[in-house]
Amino acid sequence: MEDLESDSAEDTLEESVLESDGEDGQRQEAGSGETQAGGQEKEAGEEKEEPEKKGFFKKKEKKDKKDVQIEELNDRLKRSMAEFENFRKRTEKEKAAMYEIGAKSVIEKILPVVDNFERGMATLSEKEAQTPFAEGMDKIYKQLLTTLESMDVKAIDAVGQEFNPDFHNAVMHVEDEESGENIIVEEFQKGYLYRDSVVRHSMVKVAN
Repeated sequence: MEDLESDSAEDTLEESVLESDGEDGQRQEAGSGETQAGGQEKEAGEEKEEPEKKGFFKKKEKKDKKDVQIEELNDRLKRSMAEFENFRKRTEKEKAAMYEIGAKSVIEKILPVVDNFERGMATLSEKEAQTPFAEGMDKIYKQLLTTLESMDVKAIDAVGQEFNPDFHNAVMHVEDEESGENIIVEEFQKGYLYRDSVVRHSMVKVAN
């Protein structure tokens, strides 16, 4: 009888141990499942964040590319404006140079007419200079000089001035104690300036 009770007690203890082991196994399996599920969720979250990061950097990269294109266009515009400004200035200089060349050419053709007026007036006697014809010639001569002055043409000073090869052409030298050295004592033909450029040098006689 005692042996039966002992066997029954042992069987009950074994069942309790087995039940305990089974519950522990189920808990471990459940914990393992939760751990795996958590790991999968974490990996899924990381994968989700990664495309978002890539998308962010990709958007930023596109913005930087647009900025670069804008800078390039601005540089091209600035270069084009600078080239146009240089072209405009160069064209203005060329036009001014061409105008000056043309004006000097016309003035050179007018100066012999002025010379002839002066020579003709110089040959008149005092009585002839008072005639209506001579007075009319004198008025035309003065009008011609006024027109040249309006075109920035003026005569070069000569007599009494020191000889300057930039403005004067010495065709004769003379010893003159009363005049200073290298001083112009006589002018044979007037010289003229157009603005600051010499159209024709003065033909002069220089003392000493």
